[in-house]
Amino acid sequence: MIHTQNIIGQSIAIEELRDLIELVGPSESTVLILGDSGTGKELVARALHDASGRSDGPFIPVNCGAIPRELLESELFGHRRGSFTGAISDRKGRFELANNGTLFLDEIGDMPIDLQVKLLRVLQERQIDPIGSLTSVPINVRVLAATHKDIVSLMDQSLFREDLYYRLNVMPIEIQPLTDRKEDVLPLFDHFAAQHASDGKPPITLHPFSMALFLEYSWPGNVRELANLVDRYSALYAGQEVDLRKVIPSMVPPGIRALANVMDPAAPIVDKTETLNSRLAAQVIHTADAFSDSENIERYVSAQMNNEVEQTILLAQGGGMFPEEGVQLKQHLLDIERNLIRHALASAEGNVSKTARLLNLQRTTLIEKISKHGLSSDV
Repeated sequence: MIHTQNIIGQSIAIEELRDLIELVGPSESTVLILGDSGTGKELVARALHDASGRSDGPFIPVNCGAIPRELLESELFGHRRGSFTGAISDRKGRFELANNGTLFLDEIGDMPIDLQVKLLRVLQERQIDPIGSLTSVPINVRVLAATHKDIVSLMDQSLFREDLYYRLNVMPIEIQPLTDRKEDVLPLFDHFAAQHASDGKPPITLHPFSMALFLEYSWPGNVRELANLVDRYSALYAGQEVDLRKVIPSMVPPGIRALANVMDPAAPIVDKTETLNSRLAAQVIHTADAFSDSENIERYVSAQMNNEVEQTILLAQGGGMFPEEGVQLKQHLLDIERNLIRHALASAEGNVSKTARLLNLQRTTLIEKISKHGLSSDV
């Protein structure tokens, strides 16, 4: 599968993604690529182009969210000289530049509603109207679109046209976040390490403890975050084995620092000013995931909760004595997790995306936990 050779990973999700690219690529169908930021949507789009009969033609990407609204129409469809102030010459838009090739519309969810109408017309009629032109220009372009946003939610808010959605969503392809395919972390690390090796030095490697941290970490920035970290450590420790316990704390993501403190309390990667609560947050969230959601444990009453949480925190830090009757560890962890999520939701004023960042969780994972703990009414 030479067309998908840059789609790195060994998980079932990635194997299925590669197979789907090889299947969908040769068609002329419009494709909508869905996935969180940093999952590699443009990489998938390029692979689809390479697998198509248009591979010898141009691949033209355009980020709809990065271009100012007032310039986006000209950027897409072009303009004629004198059509507006500053239009000193004719200019081809991205659609014309992509003729006989592929146009990749990234972050399509950020496109203004009035331009969505014009894009729909182009997809239907296969011709564009440059600004200031009296005649239409025929085009032969395959359109691939991508977004990290919830398009259905945007449609409910009248921010995205339903007819355009169905025109784009002929072939949907969804990329799973890295936290849901941890078996891809090490192959991706090796791939990026080889890319960034220089000056005749071998690629960096991971100390076993660092490897364990990478496999446990939730990767909120997905593959992009992993690639950036490998780039960083390749520059700092070229040709060496990277032990994150010995790396300057500012060079280690806060979520990994918290995990290191939990997994190896004797040699934590923490700032001296880091508080007990910030260190414990990651421990609770990750440890609680190990327990079965199917267990139906009664919640503690609020009056008892505070004392028991304090006792659990004290024991977790190596202090205090275990009571003779023992402790309900699973329930403690669930209750602490629930309170942390409730507090984070309040701090974020109910914004789920911001809450996910505060807790260093994937948004989808947080939504599941909100539902599990019956916190939906708090969002």
